[in-house]
Amino acid sequence: MKINQIAVFLQNKPGHLSGICRTLCDQGINIVTLSLADTQQFGILRLIVKDWERAARSLEAAGYLVQIREVVATEVDDRPGGMAEVLDIVSAAGVNIEYVYAFTFQKHNRAVLVFRFDNADKAIEAIQAAGRNVLTPVDLFTEE
Repeated sequence: MKINQIAVFLQNKPGHLSGICRTLCDQGINIVTLSLADTQQFGILRLIVKDWERAARSLEAAGYLVQIREVVATEVDDRPGGMAEVLDIVSAAGVNIEYVYAFTFQKHNRAVLVFRFDNADKAIEAIQAAGRNVLTPVDLFTEE
């Protein structure tokens, strides 16, 4: 199952990240996780939120350049080697990772890896065939 991620392009200047977070806050939208990559002139903020459609509309209305990307989230044991095991599975399937970021999950001492693959369907198939859980939006946003 793929999850929709919001990518927001922002200038690398004081206050720009705050403006994005304030826009989402004003709409009552909680950020589950994020990643920020920057260059000298701009940054790419990647966000996972529950109501991604409303978040994207709100950010666009506020003047931000927004793109929606499909990503894959999988659980790993939050221990040394947990990530390496998933990377071995993906590598053996011949799937390239465009980027990845992680966060700890509040369920069962697990971590979540969020991947952007060059072939998400092939990666999902390989991960599931190895007996690993690929998270759905319901898994990611349901509180236990």
